[in-house]
Amino acid sequence: MHVNRATAVGTAALAAVVVLATGCGHGSRPGTGTSTEPSTSGCPAAFARAQSTVRQAEQPRTAWNGPRTGPRAAHGRTIIYVAQTMTNPGVAGAANGVREATRAIGWKFQVIDGGGTPDGIQAALSQAIALKPSGIVLGGFDPKSTARQVSRATAERIPLIGWHAVDAPGPSKDPKLFTNVTTHVGDVARITADWIIAHSGGRAGAVLFTDDSIPFAKHKAESIRRELATCGGVRLLSYENVPLPDASSRVPQDASSLASRLGDRWTYSAAINDLYFADAAPALRAAGRKGSGPPFNIGAGDGDPSAFERVNSGGYQAATVPEPLTQQGWQIVDEFNRAFSGAPASGYVAPVHVATAQNSRGATSWDPVGYREAYRAIWGR
Repeated sequence: MHVNRATAVGTAALAAVVVLATGCGHGSRPGTGTSTEPSTSGCPAAFARAQSTVRQAEQPRTAWNGPRTGPRAAHGRTIIYVAQTMTNPGVAGAANGVREATRAIGWKFQVIDGGGTPDGIQAALSQAIALKPSGIVLGGFDPKSTARQVSRATAERIPLIGWHAVDAPGPSKDPKLFTNVTTHVGDVARITADWIIAHSGGRAGAVLFTDDSIPFAKHKAESIRRELATCGGVRLLSYENVPLPDASSRVPQDASSLASRLGDRWTYSAAINDLYFADAAPALRAAGRKGSGPPFNIGAGDGDPSAFERVNSGGYQAATVPEPLTQQGWQIVDEFNRAFSGAPASGYVAPVHVATAQNSRGATSWDPVGYREAYRAIWGR
């Protein structure tokens, strides 16, 4: 899954997406949240729409909107979580949620780490199947990269549930998954781009960090790029394709190069995962950039505690679109319980949320209310 870096703005396809705008200075004051200057926006209609959607996504959730009915808890089950890599905070956060939920329902749980390489992930899934568990979670990797193992698990009637394994939430026929637990990637991508449009007043010079070796991440990045292009005042200055396992070694150098090459034109960044900004921070600091921006950085997932700490402290990240990682872990366990009883998948998809220093109030995760109580009631626990 190691893909050579694509330097942006060099190809015709990317040039078609880069917006032909003359101004790229931001139209909002640092740290104040959404811009309030529509009259000076580089895209008045797109700005007004983005401002509205971001304002809604920044609101706290005060009630559980997920399932409240389902089968009672099955007994004596074992779940194995095969992780793309436990160094990915989102993968690890979802695994921790599954661990917590299996304790609540009374099942056994184990993690096998794929180490972030194709061979490692295939070996981890093969090991999991050999242990003959009740169910296996595919944590953050493309099942098509493990097609032989997936076919074997299906033949042995071991239910598979994905976390960020395919593009869309819900059941999957090819590859065969009982369900895939994730937010709608299109919604996450749109709100990420809309935050940049709204926060900048419709005038920004943006850099986008992604890992095109992961189909889910590539789809998210392409969707962010398309949404940014709806605003004539936003320029995509660079598209940085850095595999997540290589981020710690490559992003500092890339960020330093971008800061030197782009200078003050670089006012915003988006990334398919928050961890890019942890790795970019030292280079931005060395370049004399303030932690409170610019560039104002937003992560389109996964909202791990370190991302919240950067957001809350003004540490080279202004916002995150967090996954409710612990809640998704509980959902995975509930979906397995439905599979074991012959019931269909729940169909639940968590709504998108934007976390900033203003609305997180010092929290270190996005943890919606009410789901633990709801799932325990369903399971009779």
